[in-house]
Amino acid sequence: MSSYTQKKSFGAIVWDYITTVDHKKLAIMYLLAGTLFFAIAGFEALLMRIQLMKPNNDFVSAGFFNELLTMHGTTMLFLAATPLLFAFMNMLVPLQIGARDVAFPFLNSLGFWLFFLGAVFLHLSFFMGGAPDAGWTSYASLSLYSPGHGIDFYVLGLQISGAGTLISGINFIVTIITMRAPGMTFMRMPLFTWTAMISSALILFAFPPLTIGLLMMLFDRMFGGNFFDHTMGGNTVIWEHLFWIFGHPEVYILVLPAFGLFSEIIPTFSRKRLFGYSSMVFATILIGFLGFMVWAHHMFTTGLGPTANAIFAVATMAIGVPTGMKVFNWILTIWGGSIKVTTPMLYALGFIPSFVAGGVTGVMQAAAPLDYQLHDSYFIVAHFHYVIVGGIVTALFGSAHFYWPIFFNRMLNETLGKITFWVFFIGFHLTFFIQHFLGLMGMPRRVFTYMEGQGWDNFNLISTIGALMMGVGVILLVINCLLSIKGEPAGRDPWGDGRTLEWSIPQPIPFYNFRQTPLVRGLDTWWIEKQEGNTEVTFAEPVGDVHMPNNSAIPVVISLGMFIAAFGALYNPDADKPWSIYILIIGLAITFGAMLTRSLKDDHGFHLHKEDILEIEEHLYGKGGNK
Repeated sequence: MSSYTQKKSFGAIVWDYITTVDHKKLAIMYLLAGTLFFAIAGFEALLMRIQLMKPNNDFVSAGFFNELLTMHGTTMLFLAATPLLFAFMNMLVPLQIGARDVAFPFLNSLGFWLFFLGAVFLHLSFFMGGAPDAGWTSYASLSLYSPGHGIDFYVLGLQISGAGTLISGINFIVTIITMRAPGMTFMRMPLFTWTAMISSALILFAFPPLTIGLLMMLFDRMFGGNFFDHTMGGNTVIWEHLFWIFGHPEVYILVLPAFGLFSEIIPTFSRKRLFGYSSMVFATILIGFLGFMVWAHHMFTTGLGPTANAIFAVATMAIGVPTGMKVFNWILTIWGGSIKVTTPMLYALGFIPSFVAGGVTGVMQAAAPLDYQLHDSYFIVAHFHYVIVGGIVTALFGSAHFYWPIFFNRMLNETLGKITFWVFFIGFHLTFFIQHFLGLMGMPRRVFTYMEGQGWDNFNLISTIGALMMGVGVILLVINCLLSIKGEPAGRDPWGDGRTLEWSIPQPIPFYNFRQTPLVRGLDTWWIEKQEGNTEVTFAEPVGDVHMPNNSAIPVVISLGMFIAAFGALYNPDADKPWSIYILIIGLAITFGAMLTRSLKDDHGFHLHKEDILEIEEHLYGKGGNK
């Protein structure tokens, strides 16, 4: 019996996950880490909603409310939505393009550990003298004067996490361009793979401005750099530009993979190919392109002048066009389809009107005079939650149901899934629909309390009840996930209507993905094979030796070094913490030492021989196919 088929002890399994470079195991780790931070950020949101439930409430203090507000936004965007989408990208992209792993498996692991340790570092701020409290955008005029170390945690934590995201983005671009199976032309790629690639390209161009902005903030905080201090000749508004040149593409980095996931769910349960595939690809590229031309619509009230405002207003209206193309294509895919209303399809059907509502209130902001009225009111809060919850969270929940069999070879319970959907969906609309009216009635955002008698009391109460319902929905989803552990193995293509390569692989998926590289015969290649009565995809090669990468502990060590160094950078060595400089040096020494080890040690991976493959498959599926 070879080492590949032996049972492992619990410690060995943990070590395997810590050192793994397998995209499927990293996807599971992204999923778990993202879920953890999603739960933390959701809890922060509930605390804020309880505080706003009634006027003059004193459930939390004003200072703590600011911390909650900052950490909720930062965590949801950087540490929950991003890793959860990366979980799907990691799991699906190599399977959809017929690859055995990503282009740089080592970097895939490094990206995860940088993200995770950066996120942990940021959250330690709660226990080490206070979290950041200048809003998730951390505008310089607020953050430079924030006492304590909260903002330093923000800067260092996001710098480390952002490096991980950037590394992963580069990895996916290279993977998709260079590792497609024979026959998989660009116009035969599944739409999720397209959106993953465009999203990664956005990461490549959007994260550097954030990195530079955070670096300047670091210099201002640590060395008195005065980049953003207007009393010393700096400029506060420069931070807003640097932040939003990253910040607006960031929302497209998140929403494009969500669009891609729905573009897989909708054709599967309409049982017909996606309507207007090539226009969907074009719209995705156009959204990515225009996403960089609209950032100053977040800054209409800073006084850029009518010319700049007009240019950005026009660009903001223009970006609604490719998004509208996508919506019509989804509707036309459903139109005339043989529809199965499963839980993933319910999320897709709920997504379309919810996201359109969020999009409409967004295009309203393109009119600068109206934006002057709505800016910094609850109308904006309602708008972007409609986009993010209605667009991205519905995608994540729907895809969790849809792709659970690919992650874990189990199905989630459909009945419980549908109950979860309705509880969450009704709670979501209850929470945020009413906030549009609060905004129009003049309630400013980011306030920790309000006086009674302004007509806001009932609306805030309803909003809080909705938020509690959303919380119940999330708990039900987690219960469903835990119950699936006891379930029956799902097997290959459990929905029966899978269209793309990831559904063609026998379950559980072996660590090398494909015994033989598949030959792609068209768009939705697995659907084509099934229509012709085949039970396997056509292969491009005979069974032979497979080259696979070795596991490595170096990514964890590199990330750990950065994590330790960040604690050194946190404190001022001159004032009261002379030891901090030594911690900084030790951390960087660990990181550069690990990098040097990686550079000097040639790691060529290993070859999996034909006999090993056949033995593994017999162990997984029994003799002659599926167990």
